Amino acid sequence: MIDLTWKIFSQTGNIETYLLMKELENDPDMTENESSDTNELPVDTKM
Repeated sequence: MIDLTWKIFSQTGNIETYLLMKELENDPDMTENESSDTNELPVDTKM
C-alpha cells in the first residue's frame, strides 16, 4: 500500500497522497483490510 501511494505521489506531486503515505508508515496497526477505503484522502491540510 505504501508503494502505491509513493508511486502516485511521485507521478502527480499531490501532497495529500504524500501525507497519506506518511500516515500509513506511522500506523503499525494498519492492515490491508483496514486500508481498503483509500478513496478518501486526508482533508486537514492546513499550512
